[in-house]
Amino acid sequence: MATNEPPLDPVWEDMDRQLGQLFMMGFDGTSVTPQIRTLIQKHHLGSILLTAKNLKSAEETTQLVYELQKIAHDAGHPVPLAIGVDQENGGVNSLFDEIYIRQYPSAMGMAATGSTELAYEVAKATAQEIVACGINWMFGPCLDVLTNARNQPLGVRTAGDDPQEVSSFGIAYMKGYKDAGCATMGKHFPSYGNLEFLGSALDVPIITESLEQLSLSALVPFRNAIAHGLDAMMVGGCAMSSAGLNVMHACLSEQVVDELLRTDLNFDGVVVSECLEMEALSHNIGVGGGTVMAVNAGCDIVLLCRSFSVQQEAINGLKLGIENSMLTKARIRQSLRRVLAMKAKCASWEKALNPPGVPLLSTMQPSHTSLSTKAYNSSITVVRDKSRFLPLSNIIEPEEELLLLTPLVKPLAASAAARALSESAAANSPEPAVWERSASVMSGERVFRELGRALARQRSGRVLHTSYTANGVRPVHENLINRASAIIVLTADANRNLYQHGFTKHVSMICNSQYSAGGERREKPLVVVSVSSPYDFAMDQSIGTYICTFDFTETALNSLVKVLYGEITPTGNLPGTISQSQKLHQSRQHWLVEIFNEDRDANGLDALIKAVVDGTPPNQRSELLGSNSNSFLLHNSEVIESHFVVRNSSTQALYGFCATYFFKSTGTGAIGALFVDPQRRKLSIGHSLHNRAIRTLLQREGIKRFQLGTRLPSIFLGNPTGHGAERKRLRSWFANMGWNTALSRPVCSMIAKDLSNWSPPDGMAKSLQSAGAEFDLVYGWEYSSAVLDHIKTSNRQGLAEVYKLALTDPASCGIIRAKRPEDGAIVGTVVLYSMASRLAEFVPAMKDTNELTGGISSPVISPGAGEYSTLLQGLILLGIRQIKQQGCNACVLDYMDGDGNFDGLSALGFNVLHVFEEVSCDAATWTMVPPS
Repeated sequence: MATNEPPLDPVWEDMDRQLGQLFMMGFDGTSVTPQIRTLIQKHHLGSILLTAKNLKSAEETTQLVYELQKIAHDAGHPVPLAIGVDQENGGVNSLFDEIYIRQYPSAMGMAATGSTELAYEVAKATAQEIVACGINWMFGPCLDVLTNARNQPLGVRTAGDDPQEVSSFGIAYMKGYKDAGCATMGKHFPSYGNLEFLGSALDVPIITESLEQLSLSALVPFRNAIAHGLDAMMVGGCAMSSAGLNVMHACLSEQVVDELLRTDLNFDGVVVSECLEMEALSHNIGVGGGTVMAVNAGCDIVLLCRSFSVQQEAINGLKLGIENSMLTKARIRQSLRRVLAMKAKCASWEKALNPPGVPLLSTMQPSHTSLSTKAYNSSITVVRDKSRFLPLSNIIEPEEELLLLTPLVKPLAASAAARALSESAAANSPEPAVWERSASVMSGERVFRELGRALARQRSGRVLHTSYTANGVRPVHENLINRASAIIVLTADANRNLYQHGFTKHVSMICNSQYSAGGERREKPLVVVSVSSPYDFAMDQSIGTYICTFDFTETALNSLVKVLYGEITPTGNLPGTISQSQKLHQSRQHWLVEIFNEDRDANGLDALIKAVVDGTPPNQRSELLGSNSNSFLLHNSEVIESHFVVRNSSTQALYGFCATYFFKSTGTGAIGALFVDPQRRKLSIGHSLHNRAIRTLLQREGIKRFQLGTRLPSIFLGNPTGHGAERKRLRSWFANMGWNTALSRPVCSMIAKDLSNWSPPDGMAKSLQSAGAEFDLVYGWEYSSAVLDHIKTSNRQGLAEVYKLALTDPASCGIIRAKRPEDGAIVGTVVLYSMASRLAEFVPAMKDTNELTGGISSPVISPGAGEYSTLLQGLILLGIRQIKQQGCNACVLDYMDGDGNFDGLSALGFNVLHVFEEVSCDAATWTMVPPS
């Protein structure tokens, strides 16, 4: 800290006053609570975050903000509170008032207008409205570069994927906010534009890009905003993992805050931490310790959103950190100076105690309404209109019917529908805003119902309107499509809500298969409108007419109606690189995919398997260990198998292999393996193989669902998971290919070794006696009827084939049964097999042990059979005993639920070999796969 800085006012000698300025806190409710009053009066809280849960109307917001400032003033605060909100527009607005607060497009919607001047005007108007209510800190602009567009929650909150475009619009917003008298805050440093999500709330999203990669793209808007005088920066709570950088939470890392942001980017404004109440952070570190770490890392203000007990924990943690000399007083004063410098720009007691409120908002309303309309009209983007269906008035007569199909989604917070729904829920429940937690699928109906009415009013004709869900195209939809003369389908983030993608493609197929009375093929007009992310169908040329609105507030949909009927000429353009190149991804090579020929390709597949095994990182165990070309060939009359290769026809070398199986008994099409030569990855070989596999499976008669991973052969039970960047990339890759990895089922294989020294755990035999079951071991097809009836209680794919294989091989396989003593009914089974069995050929882990090994496979416990874990342990315990008696020294468990309690199996001596995500989806939602 510079030594020539003027001394602080003596009023700041009170350490509690200093510490209070280092916190920003929120609270629940639309009026001042005893908790927030205590924080201001007793703990000298310096900044407050207001969210949609605090704010009702502009008038009540003004009153609430005034009361908060009055409490601070009367408590002797030397400077006013900094009071901040998220008011990004689009779908993220904390303050909504149908009369006085205008709605404007999202950041990506504004980028679609192509005008930074218009963006400046919108930002200034937005800030003027919240300043009129007494709010002095805008949580914006959003400076993230969307480097992974397909799978990100940020969506249209960012201007796009071009760092220079994001930068220019970000600076325009920042200048608009400043000129309205607001402090600014860039977010979310170092970038939320390419996060990898691992699933659990306790798993922190990860940035895997290196600092060099970030510097070339993601950091560009932050660097430029700093150069133009950004007041504050929010540092995210994400993890960072790349060469030379391993950070659990960015906002707690000196490497990120002090070195990267302060030193490398030369930022000396206020640094605000991510909310320390986030579950992953509080669970991993604790709020008290996290607060000390955040300040030590260089954060000036620590954010705690709502829990009073947690907020007190943070304050006490910071005090303890000073008492224990973990933090210096000089460090506290350094942050204090930065906070006071920012407040001097945007706050004074004169302004804080005299908010202009509704009178000023009333005078601004006409010009701001005009600006809102102009911005939305300029943002609507017609990406394609190949058959010139627009305007609709040119292709549909007044007496003909127009069909509107809309998804069931929650309305945006900044909408009258959301407000009405929230108030309705509050009136019928002791708890406010119930709909926000339940995320009721019905709640988006109000917004789209009004769109249907607006379409009907505009054309003076009949508009049919119904919704669609993950159930796909139903008979009611088909009837309406046949009846209507033109169809409009709305989608909202179809890349993350895959049912919308499948539904739209199905409707498109129906519209392209229409015939006239004379038997001639006739295309029925279809208009697809993305009302959120433009990436839904940006690259899908089969959707001939495609429009983007970038949000689905009432104002946006009013502009959409005008575009559909030709009242305004759309001028918007897709932002970023999809506008410049019309490509979401780098140009893909189209590899020739051939059907696997055993005679021709067996040796090549063996060599490819070896290359994949040899290319596995040293700290991982390849799932292909012990496998060869025969491991994938079932030759089972009840399973249709088709395998594919990408090969060099000159050298016969295989570059990639994909195995597919269609299980006729369940109508399941499975991808059982997909791997590429490590030296030839990222060349679209996997993409070409995957698309050929899906197209082939779609043609199978009776196809009902797809599955990633197979039980038979038991090599890849799903997408391999676990630690390592490659495993995380795999999950993202399959998600981008259309698999909903969020709806996955963890499964695993396990192994027990050194059976010669094995003995059952103490007390286990006694616990089995209390299970209320009798156990036996049977061999041969004569037992098939009861066993196969029993396994029908499980809907897992491949079970029937495994059990039939075992029942027809009595010399090498058996079935252990658990039966009810009173009636002999089977309540549990497991397959027992040896290395000599046909089944063992499809379990490579059996061969890889290099010692005599036995196998236990596919446990099935009847629903309602009693204590699941006890029966399972009993079946496996008897299996191990049998395997040990046969002289085996190892036992493989090759198909187990991966989310179960492993304590019982660990007690039996088992360790996990491999963990997978088994992913299933309805084949109907994957009507057509976009070509690679």
